[in-house]
Amino acid sequence: MNASELRGKSAKDLEAELLGLRKEQFALRLQRATGQTIKPDQFSKVRRSIARLKTIQRELKAAAAGDKA
Repeated sequence: MNASELRGKSAKDLEAELLGLRKEQFALRLQRATGQTIKPDQFSKVRRSIARLKTIQRELKAAAAGDKA
């Protein structure tokens, strides 16, 4: 999911998306630990998606704080 799609979502939707990505990251770690075959590039894709999502959340919080001030 790209940043423009994420910016169109509400804060609650972003939280749900973040939770899903964290669960996916945990599942990837478990698969690696148990020796199941996984695609190594998935780790970086999920990590970058989490970072992208957290950046959008921070921007929304900063904009909300700026509106109140």
